[in-house]
Amino acid sequence: MKKTGGELIVEALKANGVKRLSCVPGESFLAVLDALRDSDIDVLVCRQEGGAAMMADCWGRLTGEPGICMVTRGPGATNASAGLHIAKQDSIPMILFIGQVQREAREREAFQEVEFRRAFTEFAKWVGEIDDAARIPEFVTRAFAVATSGRPGPVVLTLPEDMLRDEVEAPRARHYANVEAHPGRRQIDDFYLRLLKAERPIVILGGTRWDTDAVADFQSFAERFQLPVGCSFRRQMLFDHLHPCYAGDVGIGINPVLAKEIKESDLLILLGSRMSEMPSSSYTLIDIPYPQQSLVHIYPDPSELGRIYRPDLAICAAPADFVAALADLEAPAEPHWTERTVRLHQAYLAWSTPPSTGPGAVHMGPIMGWLEANTGQDAIFTNGAGNYATWVHRFHRFRRFNTQAAPTSGSMGYGLPAAVAAKRLFPEREVICFAGDGCFLMHGQEFATAIRYGLPIIAVVVNNGIYGTIRMHQEREYPGRVSSTDLTNPDFAALARAYGGHGETVETTADFALAFERARASGKPAIIEVKLDPEAITPTRTLSEIAQTKSR
Repeated sequence: MKKTGGELIVEALKANGVKRLSCVPGESFLAVLDALRDSDIDVLVCRQEGGAAMMADCWGRLTGEPGICMVTRGPGATNASAGLHIAKQDSIPMILFIGQVQREAREREAFQEVEFRRAFTEFAKWVGEIDDAARIPEFVTRAFAVATSGRPGPVVLTLPEDMLRDEVEAPRARHYANVEAHPGRRQIDDFYLRLLKAERPIVILGGTRWDTDAVADFQSFAERFQLPVGCSFRRQMLFDHLHPCYAGDVGIGINPVLAKEIKESDLLILLGSRMSEMPSSSYTLIDIPYPQQSLVHIYPDPSELGRIYRPDLAICAAPADFVAALADLEAPAEPHWTERTVRLHQAYLAWSTPPSTGPGAVHMGPIMGWLEANTGQDAIFTNGAGNYATWVHRFHRFRRFNTQAAPTSGSMGYGLPAAVAAKRLFPEREVICFAGDGCFLMHGQEFATAIRYGLPIIAVVVNNGIYGTIRMHQEREYPGRVSSTDLTNPDFAALARAYGGHGETVETTADFALAFERARASGKPAIIEVKLDPEAITPTRTLSEIAQTKSR
């Protein structure tokens, strides 16, 4: 039976388990949109392609299966590249389908034409174009395999408009095969001996390809061995922060106590983490290429093992497979490092206790304290990038897996589309987006998507009227010479109401609790604007203090 290319795309998506996708419609893939009308795939129509791609990234981040996004050629695809970059640096499985110019017009710089195999190579693990509709099952199944194998990441498939209208006979698509690398018995024995000989071991968890069972099983392993465990930048949900083995997050603004212990450890175990620039404190925690610590690096892609740091033991395995192999290891009766583990957890608890005061009438410390006491352990926190995110990363104590969606690539604008995607995926869970005023307006139009689909997210917009992170660096490097960092903002609460949502404005610390409760009770997508003094640039230092540091 002949089918159109559009029908074959949808059939291949369903065969590979796709339940939802995000898109901004375009005439270049009308045949796919028509086929989707007759499917049960949940289509989330977005307002800008960057937000749509970030939603797909969030789905890939929270499920481990490729998030799917569809956009049109030219400006649509280049808008979506923001989400591609996040997925690439964050190792998130994702497939971006791009409608392309008709085949007969290629290489003529046709309307909105881009040669994506040249343009997007840096953004994706593989960029392919489907010239023949009969090959759609082959290309789509390969895309799923590439996106999920080794180090996960995004794949781009371009779809010439006329190809999608072709009627052809093609084999029925099948589900892709998972590719796994398992640790060898000798490697596990080697790891075990190194651990037993260590005096000051520490584990840093990170990356993707985790699941609920792997997180729980590793926590049990750490508990049996009394190991101190840290989580790399924006991967905090991989370990319960109130577990006595938790040592803190290894990212921007790391606790100096934890940084010192990592540098002085005699066995450093990186599990799933690449330890790139942010978690390594600009490559200062671990020497390149030969670490001072004995290094065991477990990672699912052999190309990453030894690429930056030369490990003493390299194990090519996904976190879940490595953790499963640890189940029968017997813990020592009295580990050498137990006291150190206790001390590191106490240091974390002190470090993650928010301050009670600060400049201005609104103090974020008590606000974070209230959220800790009044949100459930399964609440999902999302954010983009900016100094405001420090309040979440340092002071929110993540308890469960799949409660965090934040870009390790530091991309602004991510928090709101991620919140929309998370609420669509988990409608029964509370989803809280943190955003700065600059960050929110990068993709704030996706609030309209939340309204359309009735997704009652709560966006906490921390408004200090500046691009805060850039101003902080500016004041440090060029004190007194402010340039290009002041902002003029709308009334965010009124903006929420204009969209049809609930809006609140917080001008004193005491306002927040009731504002949040009203937003929660409204049952609508909500924006809570928190008017923060720009001097409150970090939890411990003001802008003026940072500027004075340089002037001295």
